[in-house]
Amino acid sequence: MTEYFKIHINPHEFPHEQIPKEPLPQKEAPVEEQRTLKTILKDGARQIIASAVILGIGILALNWSAYYEIAKDEFKTLTGTHVESPLNKLIETPKTPETSQAADTAKTAQANTLNTQNIPALNIEIAPSDNRLIIPRIDQNLPIVRISSETLIRRDWSALEKEMQNALQGGVVHYPGTSIPGELGNMAITGHSSYFPWDSGRFKDVFALLHNVVEGDKIVMYWEGKKYIYEVTEIKIVLPSDISILKQTPDSTLTLITCTPVGTNLKRLVVRAKPVEDVGQSNDGKIKR
Repeated sequence: MTEYFKIHINPHEFPHEQIPKEPLPQKEAPVEEQRTLKTILKDGARQIIASAVILGIGILALNWSAYYEIAKDEFKTLTGTHVESPLNKLIETPKTPETSQAADTAKTAQANTLNTQNIPALNIEIAPSDNRLIIPRIDQNLPIVRISSETLIRRDWSALEKEMQNALQGGVVHYPGTSIPGELGNMAITGHSSYFPWDSGRFKDVFALLHNVVEGDKIVMYWEGKKYIYEVTEIKIVLPSDISILKQTPDSTLTLITCTPVGTNLKRLVVRAKPVEDVGQSNDGKIKR
């Protein structure tokens, strides 16, 4: 039976022909957009602007307290609502007993008051029990914190920096190794213009407005029960590496230091002042509180 199902084909009758295969469709490669110099610059500018906006928002968020004080001060300036700080009274020259007696005598003569005994006014001023730095221009009355000179003597700079950062939580800090009021030399004091919002200190932005101080402004210091008045003589900005601001001077000098611009540590704002008068008294002549 298999013979009936055989097909006899003569190979010479049907020459073998290969059927050409159709090529499979290939995906066309995407045409790359040609980037011109103008396109590259435009994209670069977008990225720079976006980065600047993000950086600005970050700086504002981290230093909102200091920038709030600056904005509030600018608003008062623009609207003319600045109120004179009551701390200005501390730089007024106190009346001497002679001045008070002369004034009392004149009033007595005008009132025709007979047999009046003129009692001189007591020139007694209440001094704080701790050391204080008072800057009326920016309405700041700050405790001065002193730290040990041990780490400075050992030249352990990391320990000194840590100790100073801890001390800044309690006020402004007297640089160890610098002078003190009433003595010749340079007394350096540093304070925060801004600091991390999560820091536990209450004095994170006390020098945020220090840039408002101008030459001729008065600064008051109470040191060990004695009052000193300084006058600002120089304001400048230096790099953090400039340690000449800490060097001793031949005369008595007060140097205030803080970071600038606010929210960065790129540079240092330096305010120099000289003593104008010594109005303090010894502890025996002071009433402390």
